[in-house]
Amino acid sequence: MELNCSSPKTIPVVSTFTGKGSDSSSTRKPISLWPGMYHSPVTNALWEARSKIFERLLDPPKDAPPQSELLTKSPSQSRTTIFYNFSSDYILREQYRDPWNEVRMGMLLEDLDALAGTISVKHCSDDDSTTRPLLLVTAAVDKIVLKKPISVDIDLKMVGSVIWVGRSSIEIQLDVIQSPKEESDVSHSVALAANFIFVARDSKTGKAAAVNRLSPETEREKFLFEEAEARSKLRKKKRVDRRKLENGEVNQLEALLAEGRIFCDMPALADRDSILLRDTRLENALICQPQQRNIHGRIFGGFLMHRAFELAFSTAYVFAGLVPCFLEVDHVDFLRPVDVGDFLRLTSCVLYTELENPDQPLINVEVVAHVTRPEIRSSDVKPCKMHCYRTNKLICS
Repeated sequence: MELNCSSPKTIPVVSTFTGKGSDSSSTRKPISLWPGMYHSPVTNALWEARSKIFERLLDPPKDAPPQSELLTKSPSQSRTTIFYNFSSDYILREQYRDPWNEVRMGMLLEDLDALAGTISVKHCSDDDSTTRPLLLVTAAVDKIVLKKPISVDIDLKMVGSVIWVGRSSIEIQLDVIQSPKEESDVSHSVALAANFIFVARDSKTGKAAAVNRLSPETEREKFLFEEAEARSKLRKKKRVDRRKLENGEVNQLEALLAEGRIFCDMPALADRDSILLRDTRLENALICQPQQRNIHGRIFGGFLMHRAFELAFSTAYVFAGLVPCFLEVDHVDFLRPVDVGDFLRLTSCVLYTELENPDQPLINVEVVAHVTRPEIRSSDVKPCKMHCYRTNKLICS
């Protein structure tokens, strides 16, 4: 049977991808260097801007040396702004709208990660076409705090810059700004604040690589640098003290375990106002597809956070029985990379609840991602903690 595309009964299908790699010229980028094609429009725009920095290195010499001399840069040299024209671009508005007429937070997490990556590339670039570029990956998200609801009908701005560097790590602070026309105070316009931590690896050896130095110029930049330095020291201390528990924490843990044993052994006598953690669990599984990869060919960290966030949201929704109001992401750790073709299983549960305000109880949810490779009988854990939801006017007796 012949396929006749000119037949009036045949509907032709064309690619919707219009990036630079879509032409058939000889200068086309290799497909292995294309990022996935189904991320948010902002993430795609950021990756396109980032690829321009690396275009000179699409075909570097095989023996290209690493950067030999570190530069000193200011935070302003990496500062980048993204503008969401929601008020006039109805297509963009519909792409980001959630069922409650607010911005889809999961998509915003993708954009935050993409912007942080672009900023880290700007800081680490040495403008030398004879050296091989660094591989920069998201190591952790220190915290994401929502300060006020984000409307999908009002223009939005996302701004970020490097605020601290260590030997091979970089901390980037991002602010999402949305202000009604009648509000002129910029400090009150910050709707969301986030801190991302990236680490640099040698693209050839995979070992930790030194990054350019940072020189704060303003008092504000110096203050942010000192704050980030203190957080870095605290993270190192927590890694050392991770297995140490105070007496009060041990007693609290023993009391919770004792209560859980009553649920298992004597369910008829258990507290009717409590529930086992395992009974709050939800799970989602997927095969990681090529369309979800980043510009390095690995699965995009923003995509993983997006999926983890929406599972955490669903867990809080089912547990509370009302639409939850997101407050913050406490911490996200990326322990290992996820590759195309990996079997990814996301598991969530309610960790604990707080009832200081009975009208607005806090629900804390944890999401853990398991990466499985059935062919080689291998399974890894990539934890992502998505914490703190507030449910509106839910009475918990």
